[in-house]
Amino acid sequence: MKVTVLCPHLRIAGGVRAILTYADRLARRAHDVEVVVPARHRHTAVWRSVTAAGPTWIPGFSPRVRWVSAWRADRLRRADVLVATAWQSAAVAAAAPPGAGAKFYLVQHYESLHHGRPDAVDATYRLPLRKIVISTWLRDIMRERFASDAPVLVTPVDPALFHPVDAGVPTSRPRVLMLHHSYAWKGVADGLDAVARVTPRVSGLTLVGFGVKPPRDREAYDEFHVNPEQQRLAALYSSADIYLCPSWDEGLGMPSMEAMACGAALVTYDNGGSRDYARDGETALVARRRDVADLARKLERLASDEPLRNKIAAAGQAHVTSAYDWDRAAIQMETLFEQGRAGA
Repeated sequence: MKVTVLCPHLRIAGGVRAILTYADRLARRAHDVEVVVPARHRHTAVWRSVTAAGPTWIPGFSPRVRWVSAWRADRLRRADVLVATAWQSAAVAAAAPPGAGAKFYLVQHYESLHHGRPDAVDATYRLPLRKIVISTWLRDIMRERFASDAPVLVTPVDPALFHPVDAGVPTSRPRVLMLHHSYAWKGVADGLDAVARVTPRVSGLTLVGFGVKPPRDREAYDEFHVNPEQQRLAALYSSADIYLCPSWDEGLGMPSMEAMACGAALVTYDNGGSRDYARDGETALVARRRDVADLARKLERLASDEPLRNKIAAAGQAHVTSAYDWDRAAIQMETLFEQGRAGA
């Protein structure tokens, strides 16, 4: 098959990692895959330097990357399948001529909540595109709000990158790891509040943060890692006893799954996407969405009960590393594309 993928950028991020991993695995299955990426500064040296560049953080990336000044429906190649991967690319895919291929929309978040104008984003879910969603929460939203069914393909964790490793721990335990982000909906303020409530009651609790940019108030963390390379993430996750996810909403929540694969026990809000892997009392402790007091209670319980923490960590690791697999996911994606191609 000829497959065209509209990808918003090539920086390391959960959603883009999934897009490019699917593209790479399909290309390795002998499909002709082209990833089309919009670039700024078309008439500058920066543009010329990236036109042949792919994602260097994926060794041996197989698909062809085509940089453009902007996506244009009338300039897409003839193909068997065309894939939109975010609300900004959905309208382009819908407007493409039939020759561009069977049209799909990989939905990785309910973007109306936090990205773009809600009415504009909602409109993309009504377009005549075959949807594929990455969580049952997203499937339910598409079904209930837009009367549209979609198959669920939960994004797997890459076991080559995320697995337990020996990590030196320079601090006391339990170590609580949390992603720091500037978006309010990532819930950093809630997480810091919950940790502040628990710290006086759990001896030795250490808060470790990581993120693309350092926080303005570094004193909020006992230890912070700025923009760690992906090769270092497994060691960082493995050094944690607990991974704390205070996000209000997640299409899935890859950092939580990556931390679980590395052996950390998860405490999370019920943020939607977590429902596919975070079963309260079994594979994680799950607090009510945006209820900081409940989040603090769940964190304190896990931080103060080592046997429970070990049990949750083991069950969580077993689930995320066995229930979801990249080889199976790529074959499922390929099958969906073949069915869409036949239907088109």
